[in-house]
Amino acid sequence: MTLRFFWRLCLVLASALICGSQALLQEQALAQNKVRTETIRPPASPDAANKPSAHVTPPNPAGAPEIITDLSLLPSAVARTRERILAAAQSGDLQKLLTVMQMNETMPIFSFSSEKDPIAFWKSNYPDSDGVEVLSILVTILQTGFTHVDKGTPQEMYLWPYFTRMPVKTLTPEQKVELFRIITGSDYKDMLDFGAYSFYRLGIGPDGTWHFFVAGD
Repeated sequence: MTLRFFWRLCLVLASALICGSQALLQEQALAQNKVRTETIRPPASPDAANKPSAHVTPPNPAGAPEIITDLSLLPSAVARTRERILAAAQSGDLQKLLTVMQMNETMPIFSFSSEKDPIAFWKSNYPDSDGVEVLSILVTILQTGFTHVDKGTPQEMYLWPYFTRMPVKTLTPEQKVELFRIITGSDYKDMLDFGAYSFYRLGIGPDGTWHFFVAGD
């Protein structure tokens, strides 16, 4: 082996080593980048699936829910909560309704926004009546029939008004009269397009917990 050939061989080997090192470094850099950009999602709260949802639930295509008008069929805890809410709403005093809301362990859902003050929220939505209009809506809702939904599950509750779980287009003329005590004709057309009732509804759990009084989705 000549000296010239020896040096050429050394250069080839050195070049191969350098290329291999560069490839290894690139692979490591890519691996690091993947780790850094990976989205880490916290585990869902175990209680989240056990809480009744205030969002619109699509009507059950298998059949309409049972419409209940006999208040004596309410569990005593539910009846007491309904009576407290109704009395506060009929007083015309938003503060009295807030007091009933604060009797819960947690504040009933009253908005899907980040608003923390129910009274401020209602006044901003109904400025012409200084928020009192929402009390009239609440009274009307609690005087309609109701339905008992999600029986035997953590989401079980008594729900007002009953057509919250009914396809709007299937309502009878008599039921539409009840509906139009709460909403306008324009609201009705929007709900037909949406496929479900989406105005104010109220839910109370079997233990008397007031879960929500909310509109929209």
